[in-house]
Amino acid sequence: MDHDGRVTRTQESSTHWGTFQVEISDDGREVVETRPYSDDPDAAPAIAAVAEGLRHPSRVTRPAIRRRWLERGPGPDPLRGTPDDQYVEVGWDEALDLLARELDRVRTVHGNRGIFGGSYGWGSAGRFHHAQSQLHRFLTSIGGYTRSINDYSRGASLVLLPHLIGPRGMRELRNRPPSWRHIAEHTDLMIAFGGLRRSNTWVVPGGHDRHVGTRLAGEAAASTHIVSVSSQRDDTLAEWDAEWVGIRPGTDTAVLLALTHTLVTEGLADEAFLATHTVGADRVRAYLRGEPDGVAKTPEWAEAVSGVPATTIRDLARRAAAGRTLVNVTYSLQRAEHGEQAIFAAVTFAAFLGQIGLPGGGFTHGYGSMGDYGVGVVPVPLPTFPQGRNPVTDFIPCARISDLLLHGGESIPYDGGTLGLPVIRLVYWAGGNPFHHHQDLRRLTRAVAAVDTLVVNEFHWTPTARHADIVLPAATGLERDDLAAGAGDTRLRTMPRAVAPAGEAREEFWIYDQLARRLDADFAEGRDSREWLETIYEEWRERPDTPDAPPFEEFWRNGGTPLPQHHYRDDAFTDYRADPVAHPLDTPSGRIELFSTTLDAFGLADTAGHAVWIDTAEPPGSPYDLQLLCTQPSRRLHSQLDMAAPSRSTKVADREPVRLHPSDAAARGLTDGDVALVHSAQGSLLAGVVTTDALLSGVAQMHTGAWYDPSAPEIADCVNVLTKDVGTSQLTQASSGARVAVSIARYDGELPPVRAYEGPRLAAR
Repeated sequence: MDHDGRVTRTQESSTHWGTFQVEISDDGREVVETRPYSDDPDAAPAIAAVAEGLRHPSRVTRPAIRRRWLERGPGPDPLRGTPDDQYVEVGWDEALDLLARELDRVRTVHGNRGIFGGSYGWGSAGRFHHAQSQLHRFLTSIGGYTRSINDYSRGASLVLLPHLIGPRGMRELRNRPPSWRHIAEHTDLMIAFGGLRRSNTWVVPGGHDRHVGTRLAGEAAASTHIVSVSSQRDDTLAEWDAEWVGIRPGTDTAVLLALTHTLVTEGLADEAFLATHTVGADRVRAYLRGEPDGVAKTPEWAEAVSGVPATTIRDLARRAAAGRTLVNVTYSLQRAEHGEQAIFAAVTFAAFLGQIGLPGGGFTHGYGSMGDYGVGVVPVPLPTFPQGRNPVTDFIPCARISDLLLHGGESIPYDGGTLGLPVIRLVYWAGGNPFHHHQDLRRLTRAVAAVDTLVVNEFHWTPTARHADIVLPAATGLERDDLAAGAGDTRLRTMPRAVAPAGEAREEFWIYDQLARRLDADFAEGRDSREWLETIYEEWRERPDTPDAPPFEEFWRNGGTPLPQHHYRDDAFTDYRADPVAHPLDTPSGRIELFSTTLDAFGLADTAGHAVWIDTAEPPGSPYDLQLLCTQPSRRLHSQLDMAAPSRSTKVADREPVRLHPSDAAARGLTDGDVALVHSAQGSLLAGVVTTDALLSGVAQMHTGAWYDPSAPEIADCVNVLTKDVGTSQLTQASSGARVAVSIARYDGELPPVRAYEGPRLAAR
C-alpha cells in the first residue's frame, strides 16, 4: 500500500497488548506504523507506540560499560546511577569478555548462589524470546542462580489461597472461573471489590489474537447487576451501568466482615453449606461477634472505618443472599499492607453465602485484572523454551529484592518458615524494569549500590539500565523471529522479523550463547535461534492435544494455526460442591478452611487462622492526609514505551497526572493543569493536576510506569518514589505498592525539564 507517498508492505506481529499490523517501508529498513486490526473489538491504544519505540533516541544501540566499573573493577558503589555517571561504549567482544570474567569470578569465589537472576517483566510476548526463560536457562547452564518466586500482581494471594482452598483449588480459581457468558446466564449480582478496569483486559502474557473480554463483560452487564466497590467510580465502564459503592482505600476487609456479620445476625447464612463444605465457621462467628477483641464487626463499625453507610452494607448483604451472587476481588486489593486479608474475607463472605460451586456464584479473583480471565477457554499447553534444572535452591518472593541485596546473610519470615538471604554479588536483569515496578526507589538505589556488578539486557536506556554496570543492547520483538499466544487464546501466531536490529543490538539468545561459550557451558545445544524456534514448535505439535497443527514451515507460511478451544465444563468447585467427600479439596481438612489451623500455628503477629481486620490508617496528626491509589496505566504496559505518543498524550505539563476530587484540589489551591508536589514518608515527585468527581474525597490517584529519572530523584514523576517497600505480611512478603499516604501541595517553583527519556553521558575511552 502507499503510506504518505511511500510504498510499504504489511505483516503481523504481537505484543502483550495483542496482535497488530506492522507497516514496513518497501526497502525493509523502517517500521512506518503499528496499528491494531480493524476487526479487533477492543484494541489497545498502546499498540500505536510500538513503532515509535523502535526508533526512539533512547534505544541502546551499542554495548556500554559504566566508566567507574570499567576503571575501578567490580564492587559496591554508592555513585551507581547518579547524575555524574558516565558510560563507555565498547565492542561486543570486549563486553562479553568482561562479563564472562565477572560471572566466572563470582561463581568461583562466592558460589552460584551469589548470582541473582532478576528477570521479572513483560519484555516480549514471544514464546521463544521470553526474557525470563532465556536468562534462567543461561544461568542454569553455568551452575545456577538465586531466583525469585511468585509475582507482583498476586504475590499475597499465591501464598494465602492454597491454605484456604488448596493448591488445586487455586489452579481451578485461575483457570476455570465462571465465563462472562456463564455470568450473563446465571448471575444475578456481581459484587466487584476493586472495580472492573477495562484497560487491564487489554493485557495478557503472550497477548491475544483479538480482545474479547470487554465485549463479553458488556454482554454480562446487560443481564447481571454489577456493584463496584471502589474508591473510583470510573473503575467500570459507564455503559455497564454499574452501581458504585464508594469506599476508603484499604478498608474492603472491614466491609466484607460486616457483610458476613449481617448474614449471620439476620439468618441469611447457608448453614448447611458451612457445615458440610467448610471448617472454622464457628471461629469466624465468634470473631464477628467481637469475642476475641471486644469489637463486633457490625455495619456501623464498618461505616466508621470505610465510609460506606451501614444501610448500604446491610442492603448489599440481603441482596447477595436473595439471588445468585458472584464476589470478585481484583489483584490490586492484595497489593497493600495486610492486603491478603481482603482475599481471606471475600472467601469467607462467599462461603457464608453458600454459593461456591454453583453456576455463576461464589468467589473469584481476577475479573478486571487480566484479559484472559473469564473468556471461557481452558488454557492449553503452549510451546516453551526449556530452562533446565537450577541446582541452586535459594529463592526470595519477588517483591523482596531490596531486602535480598541489602541484608544478605540474614533471614526473613515467609509462609510459616524463614528464608535465608544469600549474599548477592552480581545481578543479571533482563526483560523488566525494577526501577518502575518496585517500591521505594530510593531504597532500591541503595540496594543496587551494594552489589559488585549489575548487568542489564535492554532495548532502551530505562532507569534500570542507567544504574547498570554492563548494558547490552537487545533486539526487540520486531527485530527477531518468534511465535506468540496467550492463555485461552484462539491462535498460535507467528512473529516474523520486520526490520534488522537497531545499531549493534543482538538477540538475547545470541548473547547468552556467546557468554556460555566463554564459560565452557552448553546453552544452545548446537542449534541457532531459528532451529530452536522450529524445535519447540514441533515438540508442541507432537502433543496429543494439538492434533491438527501443521508442520513448522506450513505454520510459518500461514502466519499461525488455530489453538484447541476447550471450553469450561462448568464453574470451578462444581465437583467439590456436589460431593465434598468424593472430591475433597487438597487442604488439610479437605474442605474450605475459613479457620486454618496451619496459619494459626504459625503464630504470626499479623496473620490469624481466620480473616481479621488490621487497621493501617495514618496516626492522628500525620502530614500525609490523602490516600494515593497507584493503578495500572491505560496507554502503556507498566513502564513500557512511556516515551511514546500514546503515553505522552496523558501527561499534564509533561508530567504524569495526579487525579484529585475537586474539593481536595480547591482546599489546596489547585486547578486542572497545575503542577503539584506530592510527598510521602519515602520521597516526593511532581505531577500534573487533573480534577474529577469520579474519586472519593480524600483520595488521589496516579498511574504507575512513568520513567524514573535517577538524575532528579526528588522531582521525578514515577509513583514508586512514594510507595513503601514493606511486605504485605510476614506470611506472604508480597508487594504493598497499590496505595500510600501522601500530602499534596501546589508547586510554584521553576519547572525543571523532564530528562527521564535521555540516555546517560557517554564518555570517551
